[in-house]
Amino acid sequence: MQPDLPPEDSTELTHFIVTRYHQIHRTQLPEIVALAHKVERVHADHPDAPLGLGDLLQELIGTLEVHMMKEELILFPAIRNGGGPGIENPIAVMRADHDDHDSEVTRIRALTRDLTLPQGACRSWTALYGGLATFLADLDAHIRLENDVLFPRFEPAAQ
Repeated sequence: MQPDLPPEDSTELTHFIVTRYHQIHRTQLPEIVALAHKVERVHADHPDAPLGLGDLLQELIGTLEVHMMKEELILFPAIRNGGGPGIENPIAVMRADHDDHDSEVTRIRALTRDLTLPQGACRSWTALYGGLATFLADLDAHIRLENDVLFPRFEPAAQ
């Protein structure tokens, strides 16, 4: 499967980010949270159980939702209007949020032993780590697209 290629136009790129990443994250995470809670409950006594993962992911839903709403309501409309003076401020906030998301990913990887399944893992555990792998890859691509492609177009050094 070939990855989605983002458009070059900044306005189109903001729409692409919302449909390709924001909407998918909003679908992915609640399903993963439910699986995480199930695996934790069923395998609580297993030494490799990712205890606390469900709560961490639930927190991530909240922080990611706030982040995406800031982009959708503040930054992306400003970009669609051509940027302008002061746009570097919301971009700096988004970059800081991205750093926070990277810290959360580090915690997820620690709890899951870098998504390493124990021998004989059940279907739910396997589905959980498969879903997490997809989500983490999407989140990484999302962050890199914004940090490395979109944001530099509107930061003072790029103008």
